Amino acid sequence: MERSTIDRGRRNFLTGRRLSLPDRVRPPWSRTASIAAACTGCGACVPACPQRIVILDESGRAALDFGMGECSFCGACAEACPEPVFDRLLPAFDHVAVVGADCFAGRGIVCQSCGDACPESAIRFRPRLGGPALPEIAADRCNGCGACIAACPAQAVAVGARPVEAAHV
Repeated sequence: MERSTIDRGRRNFLTGRRLSLPDRVRPPWSRTASIAAACTGCGACVPACPQRIVILDESGRAALDFGMGECSFCGACAEACPEPVFDRLLPAFDHVAVVGADCFAGRGIVCQSCGDACPESAIRFRPRLGGPALPEIAADRCNGCGACIAACPAQAVAVGARPVEAAHV
């Protein structure tokens, strides 16, 4: 018996429920609230990014794809935006890198790609008996640029909320 696929987006629309979209990493000096309030989806920030990491998400709003590279904090996206989406007085990002369970080192394979790629030296490796050193991220040194995310061959590095005690000023 063949199973039919159901377009949940359409079904949710008809029943009045909204399909929740995944949380996306927003460009530097912007926040989800400012994107929702002011971003028109014009896409001016996309070609302005020399790193080619600014994309438009599922809802047509500015987001970042660290799989393509890292943020260099050049500010080109903010300069290109005609709307009040960016506030350069804010810290660039409110996230830090987080290493997940798929990390090669955690599975016994020697890998230090994330640490080698980190421009802030925020990733150190803690030695352990019987296996390769494990990565540890110093949240107070991580600037959220995404260099480690792009470099990870296991795709085990993602972003997480910045701990309050590690907030940059």
